Amino acid sequence: MELHVNPAAEGLSAPAPGRAWPMTRPQLAICGLLALLLVLRLAAMAGLPLMDTTEARYGEIGRKMMVFDDWVTPWFDIGVPFWGKPPMSFWATAASMRLLGISEFAARLPHLLCGGGIALLVWQFARRRGDAREALLAVALLGGAALFFVSVGAVMTDTVMVLCTTAALCSFWFALHAADEARRRRHGWMFFIALGMGLLAKGPVAVVLAGLPVVLWTMLQRRVGDTWRALPWLRGSLLALALAAPWYLLAEQRTPGFINYFIVGEHWHRFFTPGWSGDRYGHAHQMPIGSIWVFAWGALLPWSLLVPLAAWRWRRVRVADEQASLRLYLWLWALLPLLFFTAARNIIWTYALPSLPAVALLMARWLVLRSAHAEAWVAAGLAAALLGGVVGLGRLGLDRHQDQRSARHLVQAYLAEAKAGEPLLYLAQRPYSAAFYSQGRALQIPGLAALPAALGQQAGYVALESKLDMTQDLQDIGLQLEHRVCCFGDEQLLRVRAKAP
Repeated sequence: MELHVNPAAEGLSAPAPGRAWPMTRPQLAICGLLALLLVLRLAAMAGLPLMDTTEARYGEIGRKMMVFDDWVTPWFDIGVPFWGKPPMSFWATAASMRLLGISEFAARLPHLLCGGGIALLVWQFARRRGDAREALLAVALLGGAALFFVSVGAVMTDTVMVLCTTAALCSFWFALHAADEARRRRHGWMFFIALGMGLLAKGPVAVVLAGLPVVLWTMLQRRVGDTWRALPWLRGSLLALALAAPWYLLAEQRTPGFINYFIVGEHWHRFFTPGWSGDRYGHAHQMPIGSIWVFAWGALLPWSLLVPLAAWRWRRVRVADEQASLRLYLWLWALLPLLFFTAARNIIWTYALPSLPAVALLMARWLVLRSAHAEAWVAAGLAAALLGGVVGLGRLGLDRHQDQRSARHLVQAYLAEAKAGEPLLYLAQRPYSAAFYSQGRALQIPGLAALPAALGQQAGYVALESKLDMTQDLQDIGLQLEHRVCCFGDEQLLRVRAKAP
């Protein structure tokens, strides 16, 4: 037997916007669990080292930008420009380290603030169209999602982009449904400002991810005329270009070849050429077609497990939701990024991040309409997310594990012992984290044969695989091992110098 529910009659709706909102115990529990998740994330940001490769690479690019005082060209290494991403995330990281000093926390803080901005936009979107209860659940569902929790405390480019795409999609909806002309104009201009910022955050892909839901929703709803009148399309597009184009032109002028690599390489080959060999800064991924949907499922944990259980629990409840147009908009917002990346093979799980704000809004609306006890389900999910976060970050905090993914401890041992001018040399490949923690003192040489020339007559330090015994090899090239400084993870640190005559 199906049960048809009138949400208002069953007490499923919270007080209307603007009225007092007495919070229930489950709602207070949600707020407390969200606060604990934030505390856990802050502790991890301050305590865990920057992990190779993504975090340490982007953190080091931001550090170089600050040290070189070059706010146009991100530098991958000395004399090697980084053409893989626009500069907004690096600007944020560099500015934070200039204010707070060079540290893991300073490098990560801007990305946490971007996550806070995304959560605030989700709250405002749900609050304007519904009530505070729905808004709280939407923020909780977003904050407890595994990918969101991981991303907002990590040095990466995705959170900056998702802040821009979320701002654009929220602004479009607010402009189209504004109560007065002044608000319509304000939100209309904000839509294009967000697109311009998206071009500086991630490039044209940000415009695509924000534009696809807008265009398809407008066509399906036959609102082309309304949409055209609601936003300043011509002047707004010029504004977006005016915000982004100067940097693109300056970047091409400073390092010719950037635009071809970034537009053709990063926006075509990266997504549609499996095993793309043109990647200048890493390696191409070769994931199976459709992997983005698996990533999305993992990104939504624990909700990808709990919401299906809730759907089974309330399978007989049928609720009339009159906001079909809004529901379509959110579905397009949630699904189109995933559909866009379905055929791509060179992807990682953060590509599911642009969908999470819309998914959180959809789930919150669905839960609010079906149960007066939805908060209990969400609180249980947040508790599971908190437990998972404690376990996961606790494992990362074990020295042996983090030393396999970061050179922090090895570089600290070098800095504690080395005298001025004594280099830290990596054979064949230097981790990005070594460059960050040594503040540029760690150098890379082609191999063991290049070591005598790199050292000259002074002593120095060599990092190499811990399983290797280099005593005889060093003697063969005219060097002597003074002592083994330390061993962390898979690497050892040796102090060596030229043999005495």
